[in-house]
Amino acid sequence: MEQEYLKIAQYSAQNEAVQGVMHLVNEKSLILQHKKQLVNKATGIDRVTKEEYGKNLDENLKNLVSRMETFSYKPLPVRRVYIPKVGSDKLRPLGIPAYEDRLVQGAMAEILNAVYECKFLDHSYGFRPNRSQHMALNALNKTIMGDKINYIVDVDIKGFFDNVNHDWLIKFLEHDIKDRWFIRYIKRFLIGGIMDKDEFIESDKGTPQGGLISPILANVYLHYVLDLWFEQSIKPSMKGVATMIRFADDFVVCFQHEQEARAFYEQLKERLEKFGLEISPEKSKVIRFGRFAIQNGVDEQFDFLGFTHINSTTKDGRYKLQYKTSKKKLKSKHQAAKKWLKENMHTDKRELVKRLNVKLNGHYRYYGVTNNFKSIVNFYHYIKDRLRYFFGRRSQRGRMSWARYTKFLEHNPLAPPRLYVKLG
Repeated sequence: MEQEYLKIAQYSAQNEAVQGVMHLVNEKSLILQHKKQLVNKATGIDRVTKEEYGKNLDENLKNLVSRMETFSYKPLPVRRVYIPKVGSDKLRPLGIPAYEDRLVQGAMAEILNAVYECKFLDHSYGFRPNRSQHMALNALNKTIMGDKINYIVDVDIKGFFDNVNHDWLIKFLEHDIKDRWFIRYIKRFLIGGIMDKDEFIESDKGTPQGGLISPILANVYLHYVLDLWFEQSIKPSMKGVATMIRFADDFVVCFQHEQEARAFYEQLKERLEKFGLEISPEKSKVIRFGRFAIQNGVDEQFDFLGFTHINSTTKDGRYKLQYKTSKKKLKSKHQAAKKWLKENMHTDKRELVKRLNVKLNGHYRYYGVTNNFKSIVNFYHYIKDRLRYFFGRRSQRGRMSWARYTKFLEHNPLAPPRLYVKLG
């Protein structure tokens, strides 16, 4: 399949619309998608697991491909579940596709990646091969530290995934893919609907978060709505520096001149409105930021990808960009850790620490970046304190003494804080 995807990518790189791609959603590509599925993954409304589907895999896939060829295959509504929203008491909805729909979406997402990866611009980092949040943060660091940046436009798009306009999205896809069967199945996924408990909800807009195809569709939408517009219309009209860094729907734009930053902010509102989107005014702002801001005593900050970005200086007075884990993210991490410890507090103590260390190391690998050591140390101490508390709850003797707890940790140490990523 890799050779087939490579051919699509090469053709697409020549700015030619690709044709006849639906045949690549076949038994071979679907088997590959089946192998990629995780065991014990939450199920859709069909309640079919990977293990169950795999018992008659060949027969099931032949039947699925046959239905797709006759266009009798129809995606099932996604099952809506709710998970805690970061830094909030509210819940965030996720859509879980049925098992067959997950396979088809995965195969179609591979095709879309082959078509668009060569088209996406360098300042886009989200949900792309060999790109990450840390790469986006590093690009932002280099821009602020190396260019004449004085203002930051920090933007939050209100409910982006829930408000993607289907008609516009299909127009964007049809511009690059001349395969009506492929496009028709994209439409079917978009309008497949949602099952919220026993209630069916029509999906006339948006892409349900949780679907395998949603991230690439979101990138296609913002590629046309935002990225190309910024590169082709906004940047050429600027007299000063203007740079965008985007990770999915989370993005910031850096400017040299205040007037141009504020003009862009107003133009952005109009641009998004045209495509069914809007800025969240309480979460979006234009701030003065950078080396010249700190020289004038301005102390403004902004959050991006879980980090608060702060103007600071080195010991010898040179400007530096300081990071710390954002309060919103830290609150959510505390809540998640507390919930997990409560649910697992009756696990064998040594096994509990082993599992907890996996989570701690995951936290360090993301938040352990240049200048953020203090934040991850504080998180370590929070976990250490909470672990002792839950050890005490499981014992009839009550709270575990520090002496006894310290002795236990000597033989079963918690993973120590460590910096993993150098920014700048």
